[in-house]
Amino acid sequence: MMAYAAPGLLAPSGDFAGVVQPFPRIGPRPAAVDGLIYRDPAMQAVVQRADRIARSDASVLIHGESGTGKEVIARYIHRTSPRHAGPFVAVNCAAIPEHLLESELFGHERGSFSGASGQRIGKLEAAQNGTILLDEISEMDRRLQAKLLRALQEREIDRIGGRAPIRLNVRILATTNRDLEQEVVRNNFRADLYFRLNVVAIHVPGLRDRKLDIPALAEHFIEKYRWENGRSERRLSPAALDALIAHDWPGNVRELENAIHRALVLTTDSWIDIGALEVVSRPTPARPADRAGSESAFAGLPLHLLERDAIIGTLRLTGGNRTRTATILGLSIRALRNKIGQYAAQGIEVPPSTAARTP
Repeated sequence: MMAYAAPGLLAPSGDFAGVVQPFPRIGPRPAAVDGLIYRDPAMQAVVQRADRIARSDASVLIHGESGTGKEVIARYIHRTSPRHAGPFVAVNCAAIPEHLLESELFGHERGSFSGASGQRIGKLEAAQNGTILLDEISEMDRRLQAKLLRALQEREIDRIGGRAPIRLNVRILATTNRDLEQEVVRNNFRADLYFRLNVVAIHVPGLRDRKLDIPALAEHFIEKYRWENGRSERRLSPAALDALIAHDWPGNVRELENAIHRALVLTTDSWIDIGALEVVSRPTPARPADRAGSESAFAGLPLHLLERDAIIGTLRLTGGNRTRTATILGLSIRALRNKIGQYAAQGIEVPPSTAARTP
């Protein structure tokens, strides 16, 4: 898998140097490779994991902040799976009212409730021999969670008002921007459904944790919106690219896309300057491991999450050095490696290992 290159951007220096190439002035809108645009090692690891997962038929739970591209990863898994010739059906569980979501998923027969004037095929049935994506699964009502669990266990569904079950041959992918383990603890999400969905997990990191993706994504959005709006060649000024890289992107890729779209609308010449972006740089929010001086930051958090944040945060501070991390945390190197193996199996991003460095 090759990452999408970043032609047409003027990179400042360091890790972002070497991406300067001329924009094409004419021709069709460029397409991303397999729908994915990435250069950062953090996203390369995500795509490699997705490649391995795609070959199986296991249920997958994709988690990450809003706007990180969880649905893009889900579609990639479907396209590269043995089910690629079948349908891909996406259902946004957060966007459909509870009283309609059941019919949307399972379908209904004519006359099964007020307003059911005809038979309706549900999304699960429509995804037959393909893949269904349950987007923002954490927003689903617990009563409906129970019905979904039965469908996954039995591989069959009942339409509302139906007389006979319908066999299913569907792969389940689900996304969430919440910590489903915590939702289970709070009794907002069924533990049995969580374990049924979380056969394999993928964590999609926030844009602030994959800065090397920013130039490639920015170029892609520049070309997309200049093509859609009939604009001529556009380039980012060095100051504008610096501002994009410095920004912490709480809205992730979606926020970056909006910033580039806005800049294309506001810019009248060939250069997109920092003013057109309307992005204010600010420090990246501290991770839990960086907030050791704040006792209230840890109040109410389960011990296993505190331990996880301490280990991953210390690995980041040491540049991935396992020996130094173990020494700082008072762990044996074997215990640390066991923990790292557990996190990797859960789909949690762990900083890559580096050779020992002199303190």
